[in-house]
Amino acid sequence: MARYVAFLRAINVGGHIVKMDTLRDLFTAHGFSNVETFIASGNVIFESKSAADKKLELAIEKRLESALGYTVATFVRSVAEIAAISVYQPFSSAALKASRTLNIGFLREPLSPSALKALMSLKTPIDDFHVQGRELYWLCRKGQSESTFSNKVFERAIQGVSTFRNATTIARLAAKYPAA
Repeated sequence: MARYVAFLRAINVGGHIVKMDTLRDLFTAHGFSNVETFIASGNVIFESKSAADKKLELAIEKRLESALGYTVATFVRSVAEIAAISVYQPFSSAALKASRTLNIGFLREPLSPSALKALMSLKTPIDDFHVQGRELYWLCRKGQSESTFSNKVFERAIQGVSTFRNATTIARLAAKYPAA
């Protein structure tokens, strides 16, 4: 059994309210074990014999859509991947210190060269980006309300789906669920 984190998009935002016990029950009914939720924003920790791949993500999505009545894009990472993401340094210490927030966007697969080019065209004096594998690191130098970047803008640029979490949330997940 391996431990994973599912990052769910559209949970407790935009009018899609889902109780955490409901999410836990849905994951448990799907055959996962030791199911927990972390913060009420669609982070589900679970154990499975399955590999964390696109097939697993799509199976979870299908189950959630059937139960909730809307599409819930799902991005699964192992706890080892979460640990690596939490310590990855995409920007200098000085840049991080001078900025307001660092968010991490989860993708299904690495960006294509054209999607990467489209993303980099969105850089501004407020927003900077770095991509590593299936993660996008978004450095916001001011308040996010001052930024023109958003998940919708990003998804339009890459013509795909994603979900974002604050780097602090990822660090807390890595600390609570360390890789074996």
